[in-house]
Amino acid sequence: MNIVENFDLFAPRLINKKELLSSGHRACSGCGEVLGVRLMCKALGEDTVIASATGCMEIVSSMYPTTAWEVPWIHVAFENAAAVASGVEAGLKALRRKGKIADRDIKVVGMAGDGGTMDIGMQALSGAMERGHNMLFVCFDNEAYMNTGIQRSSGTPMGASTTTAPAGKVSMGQKTWKKNMAEIMVAHNVPYVATACPSFPLDFIRKVEKAKKVKGPSYIHCFTVCPTGWRCPSDQAISLGRLAVETGIFPLYEVENGQYKLSAEMPKKLQPIKNYFKSQGRYRHLGEDEINMIQGKVDKEYGKLLNKVECLKAWD
Repeated sequence: MNIVENFDLFAPRLINKKELLSSGHRACSGCGEVLGVRLMCKALGEDTVIASATGCMEIVSSMYPTTAWEVPWIHVAFENAAAVASGVEAGLKALRRKGKIADRDIKVVGMAGDGGTMDIGMQALSGAMERGHNMLFVCFDNEAYMNTGIQRSSGTPMGASTTTAPAGKVSMGQKTWKKNMAEIMVAHNVPYVATACPSFPLDFIRKVEKAKKVKGPSYIHCFTVCPTGWRCPSDQAISLGRLAVETGIFPLYEVENGQYKLSAEMPKKLQPIKNYFKSQGRYRHLGEDEINMIQGKVDKEYGKLLNKVECLKAWD
């Protein structure tokens, strides 16, 4: 095959080389979240407006009077990223209708961490999804309020030690299970919901590209490793993200108009979660019984997901 003559066959697999999040920001060494944001921007392209909640990505990218953003970007409060994004979307629609701006496709994106999505921003996000705004919301989930001191959030997993849910003589750390935000978004009947991780960059980019094309609300839950908060080596951010997927702790899947589909990156057989726990200081206090208890929960939840996928296959 002549690659030059058949370039169009390969073009859809090419990745945007332009960096829309500049280097020189203040993210920690090995930060998985900033890698995720960089990949998201590559997939979205320049015709994008981003409303970003307070959090790590706001702090590292917008130290006055500079900015790392190469697209229109708005810093908003912890709780209202989705509300502001929906307002921007409505404003652009009105300007187009009045002929004030060119009729080109501009994607509005809201983004926040797990705290700004699953806790403080939950009400605004639910409202935006329910109203059907033509926008994408991306949660960059590093499983705690890392920017303000590693406090627990509803995205913190069972057994992890944080500054507000510390492990000790009377506690194993976080006492509740991680909130399943992707399934909550599926319950809103939005056209597209997906989970992703920058350790699998092509999968993440393709999911953002797919969400960008949706005419209506879409949601991506992106799992991002935080070496600082997880007390793990900074050079293990990519490998730990892969282990989270390969153990079933954070499975990769997408739901298009209610149809579940596992991502190709999911292994045929899951690894034991102890392989994921062993290099993270936030789990070092866990005993064998506690690890087995968490393993049972992970297996049960992954089984539920597989049933949804298989049931829909049988129905089809």
